Amino acid sequence: MPPHAYDWYQRGMSLLEAGDVHAAATLLERAAAAEPNKSSIHEALARAYFRSGRFKTALDHFRRVLEISPANDYAHFGVGLCLGRLGRLREAVGHLRMANVMQPDNPEYREALERWEHHADLFLEPEARPDDDR
Repeated sequence: MPPHAYDWYQRGMSLLEAGDVHAAATLLERAAAAEPNKSSIHEALARAYFRSGRFKTALDHFRRVLEISPANDYAHFGVGLCLGRLGRLREAVGHLRMANVMQPDNPEYREALERWEHHADLFLEPEARPDDDR
């Protein structure tokens, strides 16, 4: 990673941890432009966008992480959370299930799956529910 991209990433992570998600996103965008194939940068950027309520943009970056690293359980978790926030419940549950299969002992993953499965059961039409025997 070029030194400037690494510096932007490090500073962006510090800002993200401090809760300054907008400033973090600005620096992480620069890092992602300099290093478009670094999954760690896209994951951090997705987290910043998610925490700022920009769920569609966060989804795009979590999906980019999955393109680079398909076995990234946190990216599946992030995709699931974003899809849930966007009202795409069935897709959300699928990604959250994948994250749970990959990391079955992660309580955060399990709680999110249970929450979105519950929402999906409440809001999907009976014929759209995957467990329906029709």
